[in-house]
Amino acid sequence: MMHTLSVKELVKKLAISLCAAFLCAMSMNLFLIPAHVYAAGINGAAQLLSNVLHDWLNFNIPIGLLVLLLNLPIVWLGWFKVGKGFTFFSFVTVFLTSLFLSVLPVYPLSSDIILNSIFGGLISAVGVGIALKYGISTGGLDIIAIYLTRRNRNASSGKYFLILNGIIIILAGAIYEWQFALYTLISRFVNSYVIDMIHTKYQKLTVITITKEKDKMIAAIQDEFDRGMTIIPSYGGFTGTKRYSIMMVISHYELYQMEQLIKRVDPNAFTDILETNKIIGLYHTEEQQKEIQKMKHGESMKNQHLTLSKEDFDHFQQLFKAQAEKKVTDHSPFPNE
Repeated sequence: MMHTLSVKELVKKLAISLCAAFLCAMSMNLFLIPAHVYAAGINGAAQLLSNVLHDWLNFNIPIGLLVLLLNLPIVWLGWFKVGKGFTFFSFVTVFLTSLFLSVLPVYPLSSDIILNSIFGGLISAVGVGIALKYGISTGGLDIIAIYLTRRNRNASSGKYFLILNGIIIILAGAIYEWQFALYTLISRFVNSYVIDMIHTKYQKLTVITITKEKDKMIAAIQDEFDRGMTIIPSYGGFTGTKRYSIMMVISHYELYQMEQLIKRVDPNAFTDILETNKIIGLYHTEEQQKEIQKMKHGESMKNQHLTLSKEDFDHFQQLFKAQAEKKVTDHSPFPNE
């Protein structure tokens, strides 16, 4: 069963969502919007759309409301295709960002467009970086990028971030002046750099946990993540005490959740988290892992062949069938027959 958040953990995540939303809204209303520099992702798209509606159609609609409206179909996609827990906190952050954008005044602290670009990108990056560090998304492009990455396992979510943000910047330059698009690039560079410092720039991470609670750890990981792993028998260098090293590759969105799981199962475990530049070989996405788990537990196999390749589908079908037959044989009162 999926681990349920404690009240303390829930309050902590809601507080992080509140802080991240406030910083993102402050960066827009005090720096980016007055300078006509565009924010990242859906916030930037809402900013651009609001400007177009005002300048071309003389129709005023608050940016905060546009942020909420543009995120609604994305939240629906995330709820059914990415993950309910991840999407819930993403929506909370989006809703609070929309609220703060409507409440905080648009007030320029500086008339220098470069300073506005730098500090706007920096402040929003602090909010986004803190949110990611605690397993929370600020919504919008995060959910779209994760969904597209799951459909194409050979591409990284960073590639989709680049494409989707690039479209917004090009449209801003084409519709208005190209200098604003170039200043937006400066803001995006600062934003990405600070997020990397706070969280991680790597899309994939290798986690190696050395623990004596092997069975409990494996069961918890399979229950909460549906991930495969490699188990390596280990021994303490000084004490000679037997331990087990559990190695797996996760996405950077799963890092906080994995840290909490390890602390919960074995507070004395030693964990090494490595930055993974590239994976050569089979790596199942979260969605594919869930489908494999359904096959393992004999649940409906209606959609597995759509999520998994035919080779994977046939392989796991045969594997679990063989395991089930072996289990029956092991429990037979006549083991020699």
